[in-house]
This record gives sequence, C-alpha cells and structure tokens, in this order.
Amino acid sequence: MNPFKTILGSVKLTIATGFVLAILISLFAWDRHGSFNMWEFAVWLHVLAGITWIGLLYYFNFIQVPGAAEAAADTGGPGPAAIGKYIAPRALLWFRWAALVTWITGLSALESSGAGIVGAFTLQSPVIGIGAWFGTIMLFNVWILIWPNQKKILGMVEATADEIAKAKTVASMASRTNVVLSIPLLLSMTAFAHGNLI
Repeated sequence: MNPFKTILGSVKLTIATGFVLAILISLFAWDRHGSFNMWEFAVWLHVLAGITWIGLLYYFNFIQVPGAAEAAADTGGPGPAAIGKYIAPRALLWFRWAALVTWITGLSALESSGAGIVGAFTLQSPVIGIGAWFGTIMLFNVWILIWPNQKKILGMVEATADEIAKAKTVASMASRTNVVLSIPLLLSMTAFAHGNLI
C-alpha cells in the first residue's frame, strides 16, 4: 500500500501530516532558544485559522455566489442545488469555526506580543488595534448575521419565501462587509510585525 496515497487520500490525515511536519521542523531545523515561544505558536495557529477563514470568505464571495447565480440562470444546466446541499453546509462549518479559532488565537497572539488585549482594543497599539476591532466585527457578522441567515437560505431551518429573500440580503451584505474589512485587517496584521506601509 502506498503511504502517500493513504495520507493524501484523507483530509484528516493530510492536515495531521502538515502539523507533524511543522512540529518536526520547529524541533530540529531551527535554532532553539531554550524555551517554548508562545507568541510564535499563537501567531502560527492564528495565521492557519485565518487563512482558512479568509480563504473561504473569498471563495464564497468570488466563486460560489456568482457560480450559483449562473447555475440558477442556466435553464438547461444542473442548477445550484448541489452547491446548496453538499458544498455550502460543509464550507460554512469550516468558515464559522475558523472565524472563532482565528479570533481566539488572535487574542492570545495580542497578549503574547506585548501589545496586550486591552492595549489593542483601546487603540494604545493602533495598527494592530484596528485589526483587532475589524476581526471582532467580522466574527460578529459570521456568527450573528451570516450563519443564522444561511441556515434559512439552505433550508436548514424553516423560513417563508420573504424570510429567505431577506436572509439572502442580510447574509450577502454581512459577507461583503467582511471582504471590505479583511483587506485593511490583513494590512494591520502584517504592518504590526513588519512596519507600516508609510
């Protein structure tokens, strides 16, 4: 049996293998300073979760929503049902939990960095503080506006046609707001560690 086919044939084994390789590299390939670097660990988990979250945000806005609209307009095509039944619920599961993990690990990274949670949210560290606020607004949008409305849109909860139409507007606007906020958020994260643009 081919071990690569076994590992790469499973999403869980693929993810676990990536974590094992990262840990092995951190143990053996880099200079050790004699103590566990909590800040780097928090930032690493924050970036992993953030890539998942923002990647799915961009997928929804740039690929799935326009693709589903085209599929709905294609009278001879398969329609958007497969996306709504099989892909969207799974993507939304990863999306909302990645958002929460990103936010929690972001708090840990703030505390470990010296900026501190209070310092960031009171804008004593304004560059990362703005990012912390944008991330918090985005998390709110995911859990309070996008997810409950997507459940109506996807038929996971009962809703009238009017409620579904309203849900589509609310979810879409919250999602587009998150796209807008994600761009300066990412700048604030990189600027905090590497210096601002200006």
